[in-house]
Amino acid sequence: MHAPPAPDHPPASLEAPDRTTDADGGSPRVRTRPPWYRRLWRDRTVLLLAAPGMAVIIVFQYLALGGNVIAFQDFQPYLGISKSLWVGFDNFQILVNGDPEFLNALRNTLIITALQTVIVFPAPIILALILHSLVSNKLRQLVQSVLYLPHFLSWVIVVAIFQQMLGGAGLLNNFLRSHGWEPIDIIGNADVFYGLITSQVIWKDTGWATILFLAVLSGIDKSLYEAAAVDGATRWHQTWHVTLPGMRPIIIMLFILKLGDSLSVGFEQLILQQDAVGAGVAQVLDTYVYNNGVVGGYWGVAAAVGLVKGVVGLVLVLLANRVAHMFGEEGVYKA
Repeated sequence: MHAPPAPDHPPASLEAPDRTTDADGGSPRVRTRPPWYRRLWRDRTVLLLAAPGMAVIIVFQYLALGGNVIAFQDFQPYLGISKSLWVGFDNFQILVNGDPEFLNALRNTLIITALQTVIVFPAPIILALILHSLVSNKLRQLVQSVLYLPHFLSWVIVVAIFQQMLGGAGLLNNFLRSHGWEPIDIIGNADVFYGLITSQVIWKDTGWATILFLAVLSGIDKSLYEAAAVDGATRWHQTWHVTLPGMRPIIIMLFILKLGDSLSVGFEQLILQQDAVGAGVAQVLDTYVYNNGVVGGYWGVAAAVGLVKGVVGLVLVLLANRVAHMFGEEGVYKA
């Protein structure tokens, strides 16, 4: 009997880790991985540069998670976590019993989240497509610079600008009065408050959010557009069949991250305008936590609401990432 022929490739377990051949054709050399302490010393400069940022993340992101135990206590600041009474899930009863103030904050949060998902999220995508279509690079850079500037303004300044423009004594109403027309009540009008805050977010952050999309657009192979044009594709067909598929991975990833932060709808922006329109439309979960925890002293209830909000955001990210995998996209992480 003849022995079976040897396989072309040895099993993975029998393969050499990494072999190189000497220049003179001599015996192969095995390239071994240096031990961890040598790799640390080799990368010491990079690690030292990253250390401050890592320290901030560890202290204010990971260690701060331990503060969630307040949600299960009748927390008193002068007693601290170690001496405050444990009350179990009593602080979560507000979620089950349907407290009117909490339900109002939840309703407003969901409405603003829906508006920001439907209107605010696609805005930078549309703006990036428009900027990318500009022929002149100098004009594109000028428009980008103008659109980026509002992002660097604080919400205090942004709200003040809108009040000076649209307030009762603002530029718009002064113009209407000078021409004999009735002033328009915008600032402080609860009926148009959702539209007001949506326009503020678009004006402030849309230009800055286009950076990622413009980077993706610049990386799409130009030959795909040329091939589509040869096949007779119009500008619209090129956008639909070439541009948007090229942007799809980053759009899906950012949408998943948006879902994780969907219940956080702008604390500073809303708290600055809450007195003008009232808590009926300006009270969201973040302001509810602030008003009941920091202002009202109900730390346990506020922590319980914040904890549930974080858990819901985590669940939304996991579900959205799973759906992205079903459609063949990587999402935020690979399963």
